[in-house]
Amino acid sequence: MCPRLLQIGPFTIYGYGLMLAIGFIVGSYLVTYEMKRRGLDPNLGNTITLIALVAGVAGAKLLFLIENWDYFLDDPIGMAFSPSGLTFYGGFLLAAFSIYLYLRKRGIRFLLATDAIAPGLLLAYGIARIGCHLAGDGDYGFPTTLPWGTDYSKGTYPPSVAFKNIPEIANTFPGGIVPDHTLCHPTPMYEFLICGILFWVLWRLRTKLQPEGKLFMLYLIVAGLERFLIEFVRINPRSALGLSEAQLIALALVLVGLLGWYSLSRNQDGRRSA
Repeated sequence: MCPRLLQIGPFTIYGYGLMLAIGFIVGSYLVTYEMKRRGLDPNLGNTITLIALVAGVAGAKLLFLIENWDYFLDDPIGMAFSPSGLTFYGGFLLAAFSIYLYLRKRGIRFLLATDAIAPGLLLAYGIARIGCHLAGDGDYGFPTTLPWGTDYSKGTYPPSVAFKNIPEIANTFPGGIVPDHTLCHPTPMYEFLICGILFWVLWRLRTKLQPEGKLFMLYLIVAGLERFLIEFVRINPRSALGLSEAQLIALALVLVGLLGWYSLSRNQDGRRSA
């Protein structure tokens, strides 16, 4: 792991921050390209990216602090200003709401814009996950003996800390402490690869799916399923129904996507038969 990629005097380049920036740059380029192709103002892509960056980081940090409230109370400054420790769904929800308000103010159809955003958002998310891998910030998975198991001992959230509150894992090790050099599933890299494939699918379908909004609904479905499944090998604590908080949110997004897809398809069929 390499949380700090480069340090020159007081200036430090963090692996997570760099990959987050690359993800936003790639996402912004793709969104701008799609905005132009769909007849929208290309500059709208830059504005939406900026809103997503600010609201996304704020929401992701806020949800992370809420999820780790006890740690936050012990070290509020360190937790609040740590370069790692961001929860995607917090950023996604706040960014989506902020973008909705902006588009409504501009009089731009939300589903038209989100269709343009969806493929780039999926790829940007995957690239940002490489940053989580480099930071070793606790987004990795359970211990594994697979040949690609990864050592996260030099990460910002090593296994001895990450598994401390997960007794079903910790109790399988002497003294209930998972050694930092324990090899774990590199789930951020799993997500990067899966999101790359899903991006390719959405990118190929972006000119074929009708009516407006269907591509975004497909994004909600596949992105939710991806996160729901990957959580089964991740270290997030379980809550209701034995599922993690992220899985519950992912299922909600899948449900919204399915209902939206059904509604759009029914309306489309109704217009054809009219």
